[in-house]
Formats: sequence, structure tokens, C-alpha cells
Amino acid sequence: MARRVLIVDDNLMNLKLASEVLEVGGFGVLRALDAESAQRLLADTVPDLILMDIALPGIDGLTLTRRLKQDGRLKHVPIVALTAFAMKGDDVKVIAAGCAGYISKPLDARTLAKQVGAYIEASVEASAIGRPP
Repeated sequence: MARRVLIVDDNLMNLKLASEVLEVGGFGVLRALDAESAQRLLADTVPDLILMDIALPGIDGLTLTRRLKQDGRLKHVPIVALTAFAMKGDDVKVIAAGCAGYISKPLDARTLAKQVGAYIEASVEASAIGRPP
């Protein structure tokens, strides 16, 4: 069964690129343009990973990440930040919010599927030995 990834990004070009690359890589993809849409999707499904844009309109990506990590159904789902703001100290903020890591924008179509797969595998391995992802 294909691993499912929710991509939350308000930039349609980034959303389309990430979706296409991951679909070609064998992943099932869900899409949301903002935090509110993501929350509606997550009410009915639990993906294997969430790619979360940090700079979302309304509720930002780190705030949504904190909320999702408090939800018993979703707290185990790895969330990987998508950010163009890879400045010194941003990695600390991303991890503190509950993200497993981050992928810098612009996205690299050659490596994105491999990066996503590695985060999912790390989460599966952590769960198998009883560690939180």
C-alpha cells in the first residue's frame, strides 16, 4: 500500500511540484492550501507524513504543528517543515514545534521523494522500538 503524504502549502506551484514528484515516487498525496483545509482533511484521515509549509496564511505552519502534536490520533505522524527561511536558529524553532526536521525551498525534484521516504522510514523504525517519532 502506498504511503500517504499530506502537503500543506499555500503556493500552488510548490504544491503542484511536490505532489507530482511524490506521486511519481509512488506516494499517495493529499493536498491543502492552508491550515484550516489541512485540519478538515485530517479529521477523516491519518497520513504517514505531513509536509508543512511554515509561512501559511492565517494559522502558520508551526502553530498547526503544535496543535497536531497534541492530537492523540496524529501525534505520531512525522511533520516535516517546508521553509524558505532556513536561517540560523530556524531549525531549533522547527524542532521545538514538533517537526521531525525540515526541507528547504526551493524544493529539489531530484531528491524530494527520497527525503520524504527517509523521514517515513525513520518514523517507522522509531515506532518499532517504542520511541516517539
